[in-house]
This record gives sequence, structure tokens and C-alpha cells, in this order.
Amino acid sequence: MIGYYVHHQGRGHLHRALAVQEALGEPVTVLSSLEPPPDQRVGWVRLERDDLGVEPGDEGGRESRDVTARGRLHWVPRGDTGLAARMQQVSAWLVAARPRLLVADVSVEVALLARLHGVPVVGVVLPGRRDDAAHLLGFDVADRLVGMWPPEVTPAMLPGLPAPVVRRVHAVGALSRRPVVEPGTRRPGPPRVVVLGGAGGSQISEAALAEAMRSAPGWEWRVCGPPGPWVEDPHALVRDADVVITHAGQNAVAEVAAARRPAVLVPQERPHEEQRVSAAAIRAGGWPVLVEQDLPTTGWAERLTRAAALDGTRWATWCDGAAAQRFAAVLAPERAGEPVEVPA
Repeated sequence: MIGYYVHHQGRGHLHRALAVQEALGEPVTVLSSLEPPPDQRVGWVRLERDDLGVEPGDEGGRESRDVTARGRLHWVPRGDTGLAARMQQVSAWLVAARPRLLVADVSVEVALLARLHGVPVVGVVLPGRRDDAAHLLGFDVADRLVGMWPPEVTPAMLPGLPAPVVRRVHAVGALSRRPVVEPGTRRPGPPRVVVLGGAGGSQISEAALAEAMRSAPGWEWRVCGPPGPWVEDPHALVRDADVVITHAGQNAVAEVAAARRPAVLVPQERPHEEQRVSAAAIRAGGWPVLVEQDLPTTGWAERLTRAAALDGTRWATWCDGAAAQRFAAVLAPERAGEPVEVPA
């Protein structure tokens, strides 16, 4: 039995957990504030929310409640009943279930709590500038670290991290919830572009997107997710597109890569520069993307034509369809408690 903590922001953490569970062949219990999916095949502990008492923009409230414990942790608002309840839930499950390890995807606080219970921890590492004290603590208490990108790009995905931490990251490649498919015969019709939003929110406005669409009238546009309607599974639409416009979140990029579609990445503002660092590393590595720091409202006819000419098969080195199996191998019982050291 293993536990898998799933952060509630976005859907990439959950998709990873379910894909890894399929590859593991042993019981998995998800611990998350998310509602379990209707077709869940794993155990589920529904955690209380710990972020309802302090608004994201309420800097005065954040300071008065010392949400970072003077920078040592990421989210521990003083006096928050939701935080107390969720930590009690995690602790009670750790004692009752006695898991052989816990995957933290992602929470320094949950990783630390598990380790304080004597449970080995595998930490999922996200891209970005993560050399702050709280991240370093989480990396230090983890027995193993896993990154969802190819090994050769690890230093670019984690700028500023000490070399010993970077060497501990076991990069398994991008993990998509759908199988890899090679490009096939194109369906007849005008050139098609899919705008793929994310559950984590978007800074792209409807007005800006409407202007962009007007600048490429010869293209057939489909918007999936913010600022358009949510589409639970856009896989078929992505496969059918000539170009995908999306943010630079790990899950979105993995799905585009698995479908072998060229993309225009518009990284969104996230903590620790997560998406901007990721987009820069993908562009520098030669994968089939154009990167725009903000959504342009003009020039899309030429931009989409350039993107469509990129070779989508070059995604094969980013996402080869075997990341879930590699992740599962990192979690193998014989490796419990043994840190993975990746040679320099």
C-alpha cells in the first residue's frame, strides 16, 4: 500500500496519480482536497481545505497569520481550522494504513508530516525556481525525487537549485494520461487550431482571444477551457488540430506531446516562475513549439502557419509513453528507503 498526496490546484497532479496507480499493480490511496472522480479505482481520503481563510491577494492577512512560518514552509496559516483538520486526517491515515511510502505531489508540509511518522517519501519536483528554504527542506526529507521531463533538461527546469539536489532528481519523461499516437492522415477541411486552457486558471481574456481569432480568419478555432467552456477530455480535439495554443503547465504540454501536435505556448503566471521556466527549457531544447510571453492579439495567420510547419514527431524525446512505468519503477518495494542518486 502506498499513499499519493494530490494537490488540488489544476488537474495534472491527479492525472499523474491515476496513471501511476495503473502502472503499479498494488493498492494506492489518494489523499486530496479534490472530489474523487466518478470512476475512481483507488482508495480516497477527502481532505479538508486549508486555504479558505486567507484570500490570495490579502497580503495583510497572510502576514498576520504567518502562512509560511517565516519562510520555512509554504502554507501553514496560523489558527486555521482547515489546516488542523487536514493534518489530523493525514496523520490518522498514516497510522492506520501504515503505507510503505507516500508520494507528495506536491506539498512540503505533507512530505514532512509523513517523514515525521517514519514513512519514506517520494517527492514530485515541479519546474521553476525552487531554491527557497521550504522547497529545500522538502527535497532533503524526501528519499527520492521525481521530475516529469527528460533527464537532459533537468538543469534547465530547475535553475538555481544546488547541484547535489539536481543530481537526485530521477527524470522519467512527460507523463500523459492518454497513449502516444503518431500523426495520421489529416481530416479534410480548413486548418484547425485548438486553444487548450487549464483547470488552474488563465490570464488570457475572452476579448484578447477574440482579437487573436479575428487575425487568422482562415483557421477553424476551438476553445477548450478558460477563457472558454471546460472540456473534460479534449484528447480527440487536440489530435485533430494542426496547432495547439496552450499554457506551459506540465499536464497540458504532456497531452500535446503525446498527440504529437506542434504548439504555441503562452506561459501563465504561477508561483516560482513554473511555467515561464518550463516554456524556456522546452523552446531551448528544440521541441516543436513557439513561445509567446503573453497572448498576441494580432499576426496569428502567419504565426499559426509557422507553428504548423514544425515537426510534431520531435515530441518523441519529451513524451514517449513510458513515464508512468518509469515512475512506478522508482516506487518499487525493493527501493523503499533507498535514495536514488543520479550520477553527475
